[in-house]
Amino acid sequence: MNAERRHKEILEALHRSGRVEVPELADRLAISTITIRRDLDHLALVGALRRVRGGAVTTTLRGEGLPFEVRAIDDAALKARLAAFTATLIADGEAVVIDSGTTGAAAATALAGRRIRAMPLSVQAIAALAGSPSVDLILPGGSVRKPEGTLVGPLAEKSIAGLRFDTAVLTCCAAAPDAGVTAYDVNDAAVKQAIRASSARTVLIAEGVKFTRHALAVVCPLEDVDVLVTDPSAPADVLDHLRAAGVRVEVC
Repeated sequence: MNAERRHKEILEALHRSGRVEVPELADRLAISTITIRRDLDHLALVGALRRVRGGAVTTTLRGEGLPFEVRAIDDAALKARLAAFTATLIADGEAVVIDSGTTGAAAATALAGRRIRAMPLSVQAIAALAGSPSVDLILPGGSVRKPEGTLVGPLAEKSIAGLRFDTAVLTCCAAAPDAGVTAYDVNDAAVKQAIRASSARTVLIAEGVKFTRHALAVVCPLEDVDVLVTDPSAPADVLDHLRAAGVRVEVC
């Protein structure tokens, strides 16, 4: 098992229980305790967890999430698949605003070959679209929230409010049904609210695990999105409720 896969398994265990122990992880992954300790030390260094005696505890409370570089390797193939499907929902010629985060960056990559007008809201998404000959790139104002690369602040919100988009590709930190679409950062949530208000249609990309998580700042109820793109791990009762509420649900 390579390091990327081990890190993913460790993070998933932390999401489930909030704490992991070195011997338990070594048994589960069939590797040495020395390797597990090195993995935990690396993940602690990038801020993905906090080391404690004998193991580690999660740092993903409602007010903070995992670093971008850690999330980028967490279910990267799944995010790319959801992003690729989302791109099929967008017609050539549309004006599209693309949210931030690792999923937003994946969506920008999936749309780079399309003939669209696009406003990306992270430096990673800008980089994915900047070299495309078919994308008419619109750059927002705002400040860069480091190390996320997210564009936030009054200038970003004003840039968005001055335009009208056909589709908003919305991402989220969490989407627990009792809280709705939420974000860890209040400034990020404000930008997400702005892109919804300026778009005729909102397409939310949310991996199934997001429906088990809560974050600090509320963006909108789940029922307020027009289309949900998710994977088969999403809770069936949540998806049925959203369909009944009129949300188009796409599982891929």
